[in-house]
Amino acid sequence: MDFETYRPMLLGLAYRLLGSMWDAEDVVQEAWLRWSGTDQAKVEEPRAFLVTIVSRLALDQLRSARVKREAYTGPWLPEPVPTAQVGPLDTAELRDTLSYATLHLMERLSPPERAVFVLREAFDLPYEEIAEIVGASLANCRQMHHRASVRLAEGRDRFRPSAEDHSKLLLRFLDAAQGGDLTALTSMLSDDVVAWNDGGGKVRAALNPIMGRDKVVAFVAALTRRYSFEDARVVDANGAPALWIVIEGRPQVATLDVRDGLVHGIYAVLNPDKLRPFPETDHFPQTA
Repeated sequence: MDFETYRPMLLGLAYRLLGSMWDAEDVVQEAWLRWSGTDQAKVEEPRAFLVTIVSRLALDQLRSARVKREAYTGPWLPEPVPTAQVGPLDTAELRDTLSYATLHLMERLSPPERAVFVLREAFDLPYEEIAEIVGASLANCRQMHHRASVRLAEGRDRFRPSAEDHSKLLLRFLDAAQGGDLTALTSMLSDDVVAWNDGGGKVRAALNPIMGRDKVVAFVAALTRRYSFEDARVVDANGAPALWIVIEGRPQVATLDVRDGLVHGIYAVLNPDKLRPFPETDHFPQTA
């Protein structure tokens, strides 16, 4: 069995569990080392074997990562990634669990809850296998999946725009922001919209979430008055259109959580360490 056959799927699994492609690549590399040291002839189901290894490694890493994220400067956001880098998206569940808004919501879950949810929801593993992977009883796994589904219900399973409509809304949002059209900007936002900015202490960014339509509009308006946009275009990230923006020489990826035609969440990742998966990053400075 060629490990490379499963690598894209394993990367997608690890990324969904960790929210970081950098960490996901480390986990998959460790899985490859363990696979290389295994008597592969005795492995009846290589896919199940590798999914188990990657899931357990990712769980261990996620538990330690939670401590680091609590000490992170400002809001911690998942690392956005080009869609092509995270394996197949041939089911609605694989696509939904890759969406940026869902990844952000999954930060609310405990590591075992997150593992149970991803393995069941995205990869359709039977509860018996999931229980063995996470070291919990069958009943507990069912309960964890139910709790996770309830906690993630907000923002999921509702109408989402097509890729074309999403791209158009992104560009309308950008045009309204750059042009200072506050009326148009306001009309696109829900009353309870929240904007997160992740600079990681390496670039200037808001240290707290900006909550509510009026505050978000004021923040965006102040940003566009103060800084000049040098580049802005639509890219494909996390299974949906996103904005690649360069402001004052500093790149960022901005994604919008669009539901029922309105923007409910704005996620701007400015931390240069989290933009490495995008080749555009090579063209811009990454120092604070």
